Amino acid sequence: MDNDVSAGSSTTTIAGRLALGVTLLAFGLGNTGLIDGVTAADAVAVAHYVGGVALFVAGLFALRDRDTASGTAYTVLGAFWFTWAVSAGAQVSDNAAGLFLLLFALVALSLTLAGGDQLGQGVYGLFFVALALMAVARFAGSDGLTKVGGWFAVAAGVVAWYAATAALAHWPTAFLRRAARPGVTATG
Repeated sequence: MDNDVSAGSSTTTIAGRLALGVTLLAFGLGNTGLIDGVTAADAVAVAHYVGGVALFVAGLFALRDRDTASGTAYTVLGAFWFTWAVSAGAQVSDNAAGLFLLLFALVALSLTLAGGDQLGQGVYGLFFVALALMAVARFAGSDGLTKVGGWFAVAAGVVAWYAATAALAHWPTAFLRRAARPGVTATG
């Protein structure tokens, strides 16, 4: 492991990752059914203010600081959480909810493929899987698949929380890649 703290260690990025981590944990745990009496609906206030407003503002500050990767991610994800929170009580069809989740899964996939540091890609990749599973669950009416998606959201939240805490505490934030043995080339 490398103690690469430069990637994603700006105050804005740390605040954004903390906001995203807390929101993903609340949303994910609500969907898993792990805690008796806690549902995804209980995460609405966290999603509205922490995931929606705070994350969107962190994205605006990141864009102001010319951090387009974090700025884009946080503003778009802030809009996702805000929209999810304000429409949580609305009567929509399962197909409409599935489409909403699928569209934002594609956003998470774009953020994953855009590159950046390993922890950020991990967060967005896990979030993509969570949203894709939950979209399919809504289309198919599968509570079990929703719970699996919730666990992926929990994992994404843990990685986001670790990334923010690691930057603050100067813990490792990147993993070393093993070099090839001498004489081994990329072509074989």
